[in-house]
Amino acid sequence: MDIFAFLDDAGVPYERYDHPPVYTVEEALRDVPPLPGARTKNLFLCDRRGRRHFLVVVGFEKKVDLKALRERLGVSALRFGSPRRLHERLGVEPGAVSLLGAVNDRDREVEVIVDREVWQQSTMFQCHPLVNTSTLLIPRQGIQRFFQATGHEPRVMEVPGQA
Repeated sequence: MDIFAFLDDAGVPYERYDHPPVYTVEEALRDVPPLPGARTKNLFLCDRRGRRHFLVVVGFEKKVDLKALRERLGVSALRFGSPRRLHERLGVEPGAVSLLGAVNDRDREVEVIVDREVWQQSTMFQCHPLVNTSTLLIPRQGIQRFFQATGHEPRVMEVPGQA
């Protein structure tokens, strides 16, 4: 998938910044130039049986309480999805998880959860364009347009955790 062509076709504005590969929040803080907008952490999770999949987007500093989140989502258990599941569902490798991965979820099997705090407080989002060697700045309206184009309806909710 050419994410840039998709964004252009969907009318999603973005600014691109290339940088060395980053796999963790700590590496991103060190190696990505200071940019405006919400720095996010993206978690690819699934339930115990692997029937439901979730892409959870929170502020980069938030430590998500998985036990409390599973209760909110109404699942018996939550775990991190395997690299195989991640690639099958979102078409990305570990370290490149991004809300833009929803573009590869054509069957809409992944439920997108966006933390209310990051959604309401941010007018601009930083996102990997399916690889961890670039960061895109996309305005919130562009993110909304992106989700409309992919057929995803993100669930904006309070994701339990601590900053």
